[in-house]
Amino acid sequence: MPGIRWRTTSSASSPYRNRAPSITADGETLSAVTGREEIEAGRRTWATTLEQAKQEFRAQTAAAYPVEGPWDGLAYWDPLPAARELSRSIYGQHELDVGVGRWKDRSRINVPGPFYAGVTDDGLNGPYYLPELVLLSDLRHECVFRQPANLREVAALILIAGGEPFGGYACDGDQHWTPESVRQWWADRAFVRDWIAAELADAGSDNEPEALHAYAAYLDDGLEDHLRGYLFWLIEGREPRIGERLPNV
Repeated sequence: MPGIRWRTTSSASSPYRNRAPSITADGETLSAVTGREEIEAGRRTWATTLEQAKQEFRAQTAAAYPVEGPWDGLAYWDPLPAARELSRSIYGQHELDVGVGRWKDRSRINVPGPFYAGVTDDGLNGPYYLPELVLLSDLRHECVFRQPANLREVAALILIAGGEPFGGYACDGDQHWTPESVRQWWADRAFVRDWIAAELADAGSDNEPEALHAYAAYLDDGLEDHLRGYLFWLIEGREPRIGERLPNV
């Protein structure tokens, strides 16, 4: 499977430190001019490398894992058995362990469900490689704004979580969410809309506008149905059958 090129950088390792200054005609140091040009060239090269890695990541997950399967048509599909199998096949793990993220560190921007993120690093790998599921939250940590709904999405999230430098992801949300807390989250969802609006208005936001618009659209159409299925899962302890009556959120 594809490896992820981490976006985190460190200025301490910059090759442009400790240059001997040389003055140009306008008083600017020649090393500063050369340094800027080299840094800009390096940034362009790095951006190209990242884009290639992103396309390879998406192409390889698309080729290896399907989007159609027994989850089709279900109001809620439990992704954890698939995640366990993927952890064994990808990482050789006998137990499902996507990270050490703590429930108390998660942002409210995370949607209810098994997967979430606590404290993550500043590399923005999730939002970059998997913008259909992951955003940078109000706490400046990654967050899961849509739970994986098929094998391809589970595999992609497992790969993102498995390579997160802080190990900030977790998949024990089912042990924390209750029907009451899910319903309360939905009742208070206006805070998510306000946050999305603020992010879209912020020219310096690290989130892609397309991903923010996708979350807003999901709030309008799709998320309520997902939460009704998830409520059934929490209450009954099983996936609802197709056409089975679901609880209100």
